[in-house]
Amino acid sequence: MKIHEVDKVEILTLQDNYIDVTALDNTAVVQRAVPLKDMQIKNSILAEHGFSALVTTHVAGKASSLIFDFGFSEDGAARNAVKLGVDMGSVKTLVLSHGHSDHTGGFHEVGALITGNKSAVEFVCHPAVFKKSRYLKFGEEIKVFFPGFTKEDVLKEGFKLVETAEPYPLLDGSALFLGEVQRLTDFEKGFPIAHRMEDGREQWDPIEDDTGIAVHVRGKGLVVVTGCAHSGVVNTVRHAMKTTGVDRVLAVIGGFHLSGPFFEPIIERTTEELKALNPLYVVPTHCTGRKAVMHIEKEMPAQFILNMSGTKLTFAA
Repeated sequence: MKIHEVDKVEILTLQDNYIDVTALDNTAVVQRAVPLKDMQIKNSILAEHGFSALVTTHVAGKASSLIFDFGFSEDGAARNAVKLGVDMGSVKTLVLSHGHSDHTGGFHEVGALITGNKSAVEFVCHPAVFKKSRYLKFGEEIKVFFPGFTKEDVLKEGFKLVETAEPYPLLDGSALFLGEVQRLTDFEKGFPIAHRMEDGREQWDPIEDDTGIAVHVRGKGLVVVTGCAHSGVVNTVRHAMKTTGVDRVLAVIGGFHLSGPFFEPIIERTTEELKALNPLYVVPTHCTGRKAVMHIEKEMPAQFILNMSGTKLTFAA
């Protein structure tokens, strides 16, 4: 599926796990949030275990925006959006990477910031986002459930629900919802303790709704954004390349889900495969985990960018 090349894409992180307002490392690509209001240090940007981003494409002088995921807490991403002075008027589309609560929790508050004709705003997701009774199983006696997220939640806000397992064009074709990601690598095997109930039976949850978006920057290649990459970040990038027919990768940004004992064993292999894909930038966020972030930075120092709540990344032709 072809997507239009864009002149520029800006990715403003509304929620991520990390914040450092003293970084002072701005570049043409990286712009950090500043804690200033009326030239006083009192504008706090919050971090939490969740992810949300405002993605804005620029084509021939026209800017269009979408929200990708909504963070964990009810008000975290929305609060940061207000503190960052985000104009929600250009938001045409909402995209959900998958149905876990660290990506759905702030949906209602973010949605409340979008005014005007909400019925013209699409909410795009994989149908499995709305699977019920999803939980992490730590043993027969310990099952930790994710709060439910329903179609009614979306429809009550007035948005136009688009459920698709196939790739779907966003923002007049300047971005692409990747749909269900093909899982072809031999090491990205999913979340072993994720389960759900189906027809009264317990089964492993492949989290098949996990996906991302892609933008094609003219002359530079793909910018691929993931939520948690439960499908595998390498699988996701390869799927984006195959789906769009674009063989260059400009940037990979998002949660790579390499944290904790289930995933730390594949940190090195994932990093080697990312190096083979040769993105100009790699931006691990959210659930990537400290060990993985440090390893990626060590192995890919020229490509690595440390992300934060409030950081704006600009990738231009």
